[in-house]
Amino acid sequence: MNQEKIGKFIANIRKEKKLTQEELAEKLGITKNAVSKWERGLCLMDMSLLKPLSEILDVSINEILAGQRIDNKDIGEKSEENIIKLTELVNLNSMKYGIIGMSLFSIILMFIAFFKDVPMASMVSLLCAYNCVTFLSRYKIRKDKTDLITGVMFFIAVICNTIAFILF
Repeated sequence: MNQEKIGKFIANIRKEKKLTQEELAEKLGITKNAVSKWERGLCLMDMSLLKPLSEILDVSINEILAGQRIDNKDIGEKSEENIIKLTELVNLNSMKYGIIGMSLFSIILMFIAFFKDVPMASMVSLLCAYNCVTFLSRYKIRKDKTDLITGVMFFIAVICNTIAFILF
C-alpha cells in the first residue's frame, strides 16, 4: 500500500469537504496528529476507522485504500488489488512483531545464561518453545500450513531437546 498516495488522497478529499484536520479527527474520535500522520504518509489509519472515514469523506473504502477515485468499471479489479495489498501488509506486520519478540526473548535468555550457570540445552529448548507457540498461534489466525508445519517442527525440537537434557 502506498501510504503517501493514500495520505494525499485523504487530504484532498478532506479539503474538498471543507474539513480541517481537527474537525475530521473529532468526527473519528482521534487526535488531529493522527490525521496529520496519515496525510503526510507516515502511517496508515487503524483499519477499524476505514468505514467511518469513508462515510465522512463520502468515498468508498476501496478508494481510500487505492488512494484515488475509482471508476465503476474498475471496482472489481481495484478491490482485489486492495485486498491483496492489505493482506501483505498484515503479514509483514505480523512477521515484524514476531522477529522483534523473538530477538528480545533471545537477548533475555542470553543474559540469564551469562549470569546464571544454565546449560545451553535448556536455553535452546526455551527458544524452540517460544517459536512453537508463536507459529502455532499464527496458524490459528491465518490457517497457513507453513506456520503449522514450522510450529510442529519446533514442538518436536522442544521434545527432543528436553529428552536429551534429562538423559545427559
